[in-house]
Amino acid sequence: MTSTPTALTGRVRAALSGEPSTREVSMFGGLSFMVDEKILVAVGRDDVLLVRIDPARHDELLALAGATQAEMGTGRSMGPGWIHVVPDALATDDDLSFWLDVAREYNTRARRTTR
Repeated sequence: MTSTPTALTGRVRAALSGEPSTREVSMFGGLSFMVDEKILVAVGRDDVLLVRIDPARHDELLALAGATQAEMGTGRSMGPGWIHVVPDALATDDDLSFWLDVAREYNTRARRTTR
């Protein structure tokens, strides 16, 4: 299944355009952005951003406005290190940059995701 591009997809793509070793992969029901073969973020069909974060910062980041525990289906938590951010919390480029920076910081230390 090919995901339909969304407004957020274009914004993420533009923000990551200078990032080395970036590729896009359809997964999680949307489009995942991989950096160094590791998931950085994914954009869902509903413009919710899935962010891979440092599990040690999970509670801190989950407390921010618009952040919720990521789930793979109702009631199936993805666990610490995965947060959904709703579109309203990504209204500005600064909002999006904040979450991309959080994901980038962890990406440098994260293990590769196997598929």
